[in-house]
Amino acid sequence: MDLRISALATQLVQHSLQLRPGEKVYIDYFGNSADALIQEIIRQVYDAKGIPFLHCTNSKLLREILLNCNEDQIALISDMALREMKQMDCYIRVKSDDNVSELADVPTEKAQIYNQLFYSIVHLKERVCNKKWVILNYPTANIAQSACMSTTAFEDFYFKVCTLDYSHLHAVMAPLQSLMAKTDKVRITGPGTDLTFSIKDIGAVSCYGRRNIPDGEVYSAPVKNSINGIISYNTPSVYNGYTFENISFEFKDGKIVKATANNTDLLNKILDSDDGARYIGEFSLGVNPFITTPMKNTLFDEKICGSFHLTPGSCYSATPNENNSIIHWDLVCIQTSDFGGGEIYFDGVLIRKNGIFVHPDLLNLNPENFVTSSED
Repeated sequence: MDLRISALATQLVQHSLQLRPGEKVYIDYFGNSADALIQEIIRQVYDAKGIPFLHCTNSKLLREILLNCNEDQIALISDMALREMKQMDCYIRVKSDDNVSELADVPTEKAQIYNQLFYSIVHLKERVCNKKWVILNYPTANIAQSACMSTTAFEDFYFKVCTLDYSHLHAVMAPLQSLMAKTDKVRITGPGTDLTFSIKDIGAVSCYGRRNIPDGEVYSAPVKNSINGIISYNTPSVYNGYTFENISFEFKDGKIVKATANNTDLLNKILDSDDGARYIGEFSLGVNPFITTPMKNTLFDEKICGSFHLTPGSCYSATPNENNSIIHWDLVCIQTSDFGGGEIYFDGVLIRKNGIFVHPDLLNLNPENFVTSSED
């Protein structure tokens, strides 16, 4: 057994889920490249006196279902899955698909049926709100390729990031969480971006490996009708298998009134999924010191140090802004100098410039200080 796999399984079972004896664990396995990790997760769940339940599929098979699906079929699938999910205490999803674009040719209306009748009900409403859960992607060759790295180099990077000392990360994120929780006005500027909004009384949450692996973000949500201005995202994003680039939004009183991208028509179809899809459900700052470049993988890209994401769709229950939607699409903008720079202000005070925290309470979040302090 690769000791790195064992360490990752321990991170998931003991840190992320904090598994207790007798708890039932839903293990959702997409793909076929992570058998060794799944085996070790099952072993460690048993060792912790938990009860594992395994589900296996992949995006190629899901594609075949979705190409010709209908509402009654997906509603029945959802009903069966929801009944099972309600009996679980914990959820782990491991994705190791070979092709991130496998769902790219699924018609938009079919994808919306799946999102509305299955994903929104089983995952956004039940799993996210009521279970202990964690999701991750396994280091496959296609992810390494998207990251422009060799498979071996990406594996080394992956295990370094995923087995980070998240307890230490939690400690250094605490001042940012505190500052965000008491902030009213936010302004974000950068190339093609000038936004203002409020996060007053919404609250803030630190993410340190309890929900995502890898992790490293502090999130809140805008007051629903408060966003005005424009934003230009500079990070590619895969949604339902299609890679979007150069996404730009214009906001008026919280609503996206203009949206463009490399496929503007498809982008607007997604944003027309329901009334909440054109409003923002999450605002978050990425702070993971080891993730610095995008790789078309949301779990990594939204944690990029020096980035932020502004998410069309549903809010989280921990930071409620009354926006509900069948989508929750984390779109990332990197503000480091290499990606064009930018500034973030809280209540008129500059807190981050060109991806580097300048507020005196937040300096330990900068990579050079994080590494030094974690090694002391």
